[in-house]
Amino acid sequence: MCDLCVIKAVEERMLSRRHLFRNAGAATAAAAIGGTMAASRATAQQPSTLEDMTHTLHEGFPTYFGEQQFFMEQKFNFADDGFNLFELRVNEHTGTHIDAPLHFSADGASVDAIPVVDLMAPLCVVDIAAKAAENADAQVTPDDLKAWIDENGEIPPGACVAMHSGWAAHVDGDRFRGADESGTQHYPGFHVEAAQMLMDETGARSIAVDTLSLDHGPSKDFATHYAWLPSGRFGIECLAGLDRVPAAGATLIVGAPKHKGGSGGPARIFALV
Repeated sequence: MCDLCVIKAVEERMLSRRHLFRNAGAATAAAAIGGTMAASRATAQQPSTLEDMTHTLHEGFPTYFGEQQFFMEQKFNFADDGFNLFELRVNEHTGTHIDAPLHFSADGASVDAIPVVDLMAPLCVVDIAAKAAENADAQVTPDDLKAWIDENGEIPPGACVAMHSGWAAHVDGDRFRGADESGTQHYPGFHVEAAQMLMDETGARSIAVDTLSLDHGPSKDFATHYAWLPSGRFGIECLAGLDRVPAAGATLIVGAPKHKGGSGGPARIFALV
C-alpha cells in the first residue's frame, strides 16, 4: 500500500471514530435530559392524596335483597396447619361492586370484557347530599348535571359521574336499605333522564352511587339500569369516600374483577387526588 493510501485510511478511521464519539456523547446527553424530563413528569403526576373508595366487605354487609350475600369459611388455620386460608362465596352484586353491561342486558359485555381504559376515569362528583337529607328518594336529575357543568366545566371523555348523597355514612344501619313496612326501599339514585343526558351529551363511561342501586330505592322498573348498562357502559354501587374527594379533578381507579362471563363483582376502588 502506498504512503498516501495509508495516510488517507488513517484519516478516514480517525474521522469515523470522532463521529462515533460525537454521536455517543449526544445520545448520552439526550438520555440524561430525557431521564430528567421523565422524572419531572412522573413527579408532577404523583397524586398528593390517595383515597380508598371501597367499603370493607363482611358477612353482615347490607344487600339489595336484605339477605346475606357474602360467606367466608376458614378451611385452614395457622395453629393447626401453619397457614390461614378462607373459602369465599359471594353474590356478584355485594359490597362496593361493579354492574357490568351484562347485568341488565341479554348479550352485553361481561365484567371481564370491560375495556381497561375505562377503569381509570376522571371523577365527577355530583353532590345531592343536602336534598337527600330531606328526601331519601332524591335523584340526580339533568338540572343537577347542568349545575355541576356550570360550576366545573364540561364532563370529560371517559368520566365516571358519581352521585354523592351522603348515604355511605348509613352503611352500618337500617337506613342504608331504608326498607319500610311494605318492603319498599328508600335511598337516592340516578334519574333515568340524567343517565340519558350523560349518554347523549357527554363521553362518560360509568356512573357511580354511594347507595345499593343506580336507581333510587322505590324504583320498580330499574329504568336507569336498563338505559345505562345496555349502552355498553358500566355502573358502580356502594361507593365510599365521596365526601373526601373534590367535585372535579380526581382520578378514579377501578380494580374490577375479571371472572369470565361475570355480570359484575366486588371491586377495590380508589381515587388519586
